[in-house]
Amino acid sequence: MFFASDNWAGAHPKVAERLHASAAGFSRAYGDGDLDKAVYARFSEIFERDVAVFFVATGTAANSLSLAAYGKPGGISFAHREAHILEDECGAPEYFSHGSRLHPVDGPLGRIDIGNLERAVARFAGENVHGGRPAAISITQASEVGTVYGLDDISAIAAVAKRHGMPLHMDGARFANALVSLDVSPAEMTWKRGVDIVSFGGTKNGCWCAEAIVMFDLDRAREMAFLRKRSAQLFSKARFISAQFAAYFDGGLWLETARHANAMSARLAQAIESSSVARLGWQPEANEVFAIIRKDVAEKAQSAGAAFYTWPTPASLLGQIGDDEALYRFVTSFATTSDDIGRFSDLLR
Repeated sequence: MFFASDNWAGAHPKVAERLHASAAGFSRAYGDGDLDKAVYARFSEIFERDVAVFFVATGTAANSLSLAAYGKPGGISFAHREAHILEDECGAPEYFSHGSRLHPVDGPLGRIDIGNLERAVARFAGENVHGGRPAAISITQASEVGTVYGLDDISAIAAVAKRHGMPLHMDGARFANALVSLDVSPAEMTWKRGVDIVSFGGTKNGCWCAEAIVMFDLDRAREMAFLRKRSAQLFSKARFISAQFAAYFDGGLWLETARHANAMSARLAQAIESSSVARLGWQPEANEVFAIIRKDVAEKAQSAGAAFYTWPTPASLLGQIGDDEALYRFVTSFATTSDDIGRFSDLLR
């Protein structure tokens, strides 16, 4: 019953098989091999236009370099207050952007409120040399609390970005989970709605270690090659990243694994809703479930082998959680089984 994180899951067998098959022989290094080029072309097919693709080791690297690609002196990037780039990356985005700042924007359930965004950007729109100037907007899709931005929401945020001459970045650590939740194409969820650059994650969804930066502005992409090298993110044996993405995309595996993870999340939510000792904090929209559970019940479940984390209480739930309760996060993955859900459900009875 491993619900702590989708990072806890291993690699999908088809990804592991492709890695093994790619281990022998020789290939041009640094992303110039035949398999690398085939995967770049596959990304362009998936996004329905020519894109530039840069493999990196981690989501933090993808997010940090994405913002650095559009960095400017005194630049300020706007993101939800609970976004990974603000809460979980140890200052890496600021470091790689040479001291640019991140400005938190509030909004319910992990999504930026458009009114709050307008006011936050307006505060710096005059480009006062003492206060700084707008540089980028970043949204997390799916969000840190398992919710998803609708297409109209993305368009509205993109409109603010364009009006102030900023790019819109999408942190897609759980890109596939959001995509299948909305049931749209990658193009519809990104550049057709005004997104300029994507941190495209595969690691959480069945890959061993596969993250990529996808850029739609090919002229701007020329600079990324140098940013990536300077940040020590250029793989010499890039074919092993390409092998993962090749298997990931083959036959729609990446969508299959995401649908499974989301389905397990929905089943887990149903189990929690039917319990007398737990309730949902809000309805899940991807593969993360947040539940309010009696502390003694949660401790008993953890002692029985269920892995999940206590989560900070958001402002929307203040006053709604009793002293004997706490908020907990559960994350499902391609490796979660119905049996896992059933056994955890039994612990809540």
